[in-house]
Amino acid sequence: MTIHIVKLCVGAESVEDLALWQIEQIKRAKAAKAKIIAPVCGTRMWPKRVEDVLKGGSLYWVIKGVISVRQSIIAIDHVTDNHGPRCGIYLDAHLHRTAPQPRRAFQGWRYLDPKEAPADLSEAQGGSDLPEHLRRQLVELGAW
Repeated sequence: MTIHIVKLCVGAESVEDLALWQIEQIKRAKAAKAKIIAPVCGTRMWPKRVEDVLKGGSLYWVIKGVISVRQSIIAIDHVTDNHGPRCGIYLDAHLHRTAPQPRRAFQGWRYLDPKEAPADLSEAQGGSDLPEHLRRQLVELGAW
């Protein structure tokens, strides 16, 4: 059974911030001649349900209290970053904007049942043409 992961995107103000950070991550890795295949999210805790996550799971990013975007998970493997050895969640570079879904702050990551995951904006009923800040305001007002 497929399962997703939801994680806070600490420090990002927008989906564009996340995209820029991942582009810079790839550039730094190439400059250091590191073998990197895709954007990677390092985390302390390993998923126990790795096989379920790798059966089509995505990482849903919470940006400023709202799930705003997801990326398909393509691999999970060991990585070493400035925090030491960790779990590396390798992501497809394509960012899929989602219908905004509010989330309270939490530490680490959580599993996300596919039934509870927000739809991609291309599949949602409207809103894909709205700027991110307007979608966020609609969520804050309880109108989305």
